[in-house]
Amino acid sequence: MSLPADDRLIVAMDVPNAVAGLELAAQLGDAVSFYKIGLGMLTGGGLALANELKAEQGKKIFLDMKFFDIGATVEAAVRGIARYDLDFLTVHGDPYVVKAAKEGAAGKDLKILAVTILTSLDRADLDGAMIRAGEIADLVVERAGKAFAAGADGVIASPREAALIRALPEAAGKLIVTPGVRPAGAALGDQKRVETPAAALTAGADHIVVGRPVWRAEDPRAAAQAILREIAAI
Repeated sequence: MSLPADDRLIVAMDVPNAVAGLELAAQLGDAVSFYKIGLGMLTGGGLALANELKAEQGKKIFLDMKFFDIGATVEAAVRGIARYDLDFLTVHGDPYVVKAAKEGAAGKDLKILAVTILTSLDRADLDGAMIRAGEIADLVVERAGKAFAAGADGVIASPREAALIRALPEAAGKLIVTPGVRPAGAALGDQKRVETPAAALTAGADHIVVGRPVWRAEDPRAAAQAILREIAAI
């Protein structure tokens, strides 16, 4: 069964360059309406690809840059990105970074999403980075609440924290976008805090981000359609 595109599914274009990205978009066709373009493709024509997919193909674009710098630099960087009429942009979830990003996006429709704790990290990684002690879920929820208070339009968190974040009073009307999503049986890769698409959405996520299980598949369109069937069955 073929299903129409559902923008709750965001496909991560973690491919080497814009040429490969256009080839993937052609393979996926109308099955996918929302793409994530990350930092790894920045020097491979990522912005040009984002503009082409948005302007020429009518796709939604999530630019995953995870900006983190002094406020003035973040504000200037976001102001530059906001000219491109894209949909989502990530910054680190520190309140001063979020506030600066919102200033840079003022007057535009660009949604600022705050990164809580990367889904590729576990408690041992946080210890190595000298992040304070505590359960990851508790730290994620606290960072999410502070990001919302600073004006974030949404947050990036693992599916395992989605329900806790959705329960926050500050989360009303806010977006929760979850990477670390893997269809049942898919390899985890570098992700550590993962769930299936259905579990993530049921927990309160608005969008799920799926990369390798789609673009590494022998038939990327069929892989995307399988995820859409799982979403439709919720």
